[in-house]
Amino acid sequence: MATQGLWLQKAKAAPPTRTATAPMLHVTDLFRPHGYPDDHWDLACVYALAHQGKAELRAIMGDYPPAFRNSDPDALGVAQLNYLTGLTVPFIVGSPQPMQSRNNSQAEATPVDDGGIRELLRLLRESPRPVVISILGSCADVAVAGKREPKLFAKKCAAIYLNAGAGTPDKAKAARLEYNVALNRAAYAAIFDLPCPIYWMPCFEEVPGNDHGSWRVMEFGTFYRFQQSDILPRLSPRMKNFFADMYRNGRTEKTGKPPACDWLRYLLGPNDDALLARQGALHRNMWCTGGFLHAAGLTVSREGRIIPLAGSGSEAVFTFEPARIKCSDDGVTEWTKDAVSKDRFIFRVCDRDKYGAAMTAAMKSLLATLP
Repeated sequence: MATQGLWLQKAKAAPPTRTATAPMLHVTDLFRPHGYPDDHWDLACVYALAHQGKAELRAIMGDYPPAFRNSDPDALGVAQLNYLTGLTVPFIVGSPQPMQSRNNSQAEATPVDDGGIRELLRLLRESPRPVVISILGSCADVAVAGKREPKLFAKKCAAIYLNAGAGTPDKAKAARLEYNVALNRAAYAAIFDLPCPIYWMPCFEEVPGNDHGSWRVMEFGTFYRFQQSDILPRLSPRMKNFFADMYRNGRTEKTGKPPACDWLRYLLGPNDDALLARQGALHRNMWCTGGFLHAAGLTVSREGRIIPLAGSGSEAVFTFEPARIKCSDDGVTEWTKDAVSKDRFIFRVCDRDKYGAAMTAAMKSLLATLP
């Protein structure tokens, strides 16, 4: 079992307290009908940061749907948020080909399959400043791009926020693979080889079993849960329609109807209060919120306020700890704390009792800024 070294001497060092606004690439498994609604909540968060001028959102890259997914990359959701914010963020579709090994650069890919990866590399190459990449689904497109041009990643990738995996230091428990890792194990492993800072955001400390016994806040996992009625009623009428449109075209409404295409008319129309009330009664599982804020030089206080990252100290409800991380070819991670690491970090919840409520309050205030 290979465990390739991660501590590349030429990696671009980045401190765990980012202050300068960086260009951002949002890589997501955003589908319509939706695979899971957290992806649309995440998309709204990065648009809110961009709308406020706290992030420079350069592109959205949607995963190519895996064979088991009866849906397409959600270009309509991106179009809706572009319209509402006045932004013109391009939408890229990733490659349909999985990474066959952690060193597979897919040199044989066709121009059609390869277009998203080539666009990702062009975005890095032409950006005047290093780019932050957030990975919320499959790791394949970023991993392949990094294998093709590692020197470009060393120079032009400010950081990768990797939302995947299990944060347990127990190797036996880590062998239960989280969903995003299982999508392409080799690609997940390859991310840890790249010569750029990695902010690892394990989705859980321990991946839940069928009994859902580990669906709880733990120290080394990003998971939290909120009730949607805590946020949906506080949003603008058009943002309510953004979420309602996603739900009416997805499995949570269980209508069995094909997706509607009136993406703009519905967005600008009246609110469906009955649908919003049904959805508001449901809880939503979330994972990625902290990484977006951290990438924008922000964090969340224990009371749920969004505050500057610099100088936040013990007030922050989460942090990133320097770590030494290695990952086997089959996607099993091992890690230890490493106080001198400057390019590998692991997400840590500082206050488990306050984390969920604090992240919910922060997201509410963030999304309330959207028009």
